[in-house]
Amino acid sequence: MMGYGPMAGLMWIWPVLAGLAALGCLTYRLAQSPPSTAAAAAARTILDERYARGEIDDEEYQRRRSALRTGA
Repeated sequence: MMGYGPMAGLMWIWPVLAGLAALGCLTYRLAQSPPSTAAAAAARTILDERYARGEIDDEEYQRRRSALRTGA
């Protein structure tokens, strides 16, 4: 007979622990996600403007553009 015993009162804890673990995993994944496309587009615009004004050279522009693409 399941449900009758010394641990019967603690059977509710497993679904709660599973829910907390799932919530923790979801929070971690969302915190690790790359920046939104809007933020990346704004960063690219600023980078293009700095390059056009001559504030950065070709090498620096390419390096930063590559970093924006990879999310590094």
